[in-house]
Amino acid sequence: MKLKNKKVAIITENGFEESELTEPKKALENEGAETSILSTGKTVKGWSKGNWSIELPVDGSIENANVEDFDALMIPGGVINPDKMRREKSFIEFATRFLQSGKPVAAICHGPQLLIETGMLKGKTMTSFSSIKTDLINAGVNWKDEEVVVDNGLVTSRSPKDIPAFNKKLIEEIGEGVHNRR
Repeated sequence: MKLKNKKVAIITENGFEESELTEPKKALENEGAETSILSTGKTVKGWSKGNWSIELPVDGSIENANVEDFDALMIPGGVINPDKMRREKSFIEFATRFLQSGKPVAAICHGPQLLIETGMLKGKTMTSFSSIKTDLINAGVNWKDEEVVVDNGLVTSRSPKDIPAFNKKLIEEIGEGVHNRR
């Protein structure tokens, strides 16, 4: 129960990669964390193996979410999900405030696409799914092809196969708390 009394925001839209949301969520909860799915609707629909998959209830509105209510942020990937979030001001503002706070932020696969929109990635070391490598480099990121990369509480991974390493580092960073990103 390393994360007892910790609250983690999971922000997503329809089209999240199912395993990239459900497996970290389960790992966090197994360590005692309280997770909340935040989005624009009442439910979000996942994507798995090229098809729509599970539908999950949303715990709160991203428009009304307050960074101060959470200890960490987790962003699942999927091709559709991050592309939809990066077009919504409420998701961009929430991610920006999280990066500014120094609290742990984790993004897997295509999830870092949302973080590009914050304009706060210059000089960060990160990884992602290979197809957004150039986007991250153009945002000033030092991109690495590794299963998990951590830069001052910013945790990133490449794909579903990296979930075990992603979960381990996510739990570790949340346990450490606020990081100085300046």
